[in-house]
Amino acid sequence: MKENKLAALSMDFSVQIINLVKDLKAQHESVIANQIGRSGTSIGANIYEANYAQGKKDFVSKLEIALKEASETGYWLELLYRTHHIDEETYKRFNEQCTSIRVMLIASCRTAKQNSQTE
Repeated sequence: MKENKLAALSMDFSVQIINLVKDLKAQHESVIANQIGRSGTSIGANIYEANYAQGKKDFVSKLEIALKEASETGYWLELLYRTHHIDEETYKRFNEQCTSIRVMLIASCRTAKQNSQTE
């Protein structure tokens, strides 16, 4: 159930990231737009890929990659805010969503690792 909620949140986040990228490119900001577009959509892609993992280690690995991508996305969001490409409200909204996804990924990784130790 948790992974389904995580997959849904990451899909919603990806859609919002794509819309942000469109706005950034309209402002002629393509360097950071491309970076956040890749990392922000990669979160969900890796979560979806984890559902078809070839065992527990592969499952955890995909979730850890998603976590790294979420951390990178957080960096790009802060950079966009600090360079005045997004306002504070937009930054806070995206950052809260990204943080929620990271928290869920951390919990999912811990649970999966603990479950694999008890098997």
